[in-house]
Amino acid sequence: MPWLSTGSPIPLQNRVLPSGEIVAIPARGDFTGNRGIIHVADKELGTSRWSHHAWICCTLDWQGRKRAVMTGRKWTELFFLDEAVAMAAGHRPCGYCRRADYQRFVDAWTAAVGAKPSAKAMDRALHQARIIKGTRQQKRHHLPVDALPNGVMIWHANQAHLVQDDTILPFTSTGYTSARRRPQHAVADVLTPAPMVAALEAGYQSALHQTAHL
Repeated sequence: MPWLSTGSPIPLQNRVLPSGEIVAIPARGDFTGNRGIIHVADKELGTSRWSHHAWICCTLDWQGRKRAVMTGRKWTELFFLDEAVAMAAGHRPCGYCRRADYQRFVDAWTAAVGAKPSAKAMDRALHQARIIKGTRQQKRHHLPVDALPNGVMIWHANQAHLVQDDTILPFTSTGYTSARRRPQHAVADVLTPAPMVAALEAGYQSALHQTAHL
């Protein structure tokens, strides 16, 4: 699901945060994706934050195709710093433009639950795990910090952080900042939905922004 910048000096409201919020900021990120059609005229979001349960994370470049973002009535292009952010917000790999990653995700999901799921089954489970029913609010859960796999995002000290080895990396709109030691013997407020955490525990490796490796 490739994209083409409109060149507008005013950022569009299409950048997704680890909290699932969609905001207007200049930074783009490494991935795009969608939740269906949620924009209205003038490239603005309507009141809905999804139009179906298939929330996906896509590559920015697909066979050289280009399109102006938030135009037409096919989808609303959203952008993520990296795949860890997309997963925290509840987006799985796209089975079309990221076929190999999608298959790795299905394999990890299968290893975690013991049965191979359909895309629709995963989307149903993910929607139940990412949104508080009857609201648009992110559903968070609690797990021991020292037991979390790499790629999970947590809420710590009033900020989203990426879990990476023995550290946690503070999230900003343009990348991760200086690593902090992973808290020990503490319970985390986990942003990444439980089925995503299970897939990461089962071996799925999310693609991280370059600042996660500095």
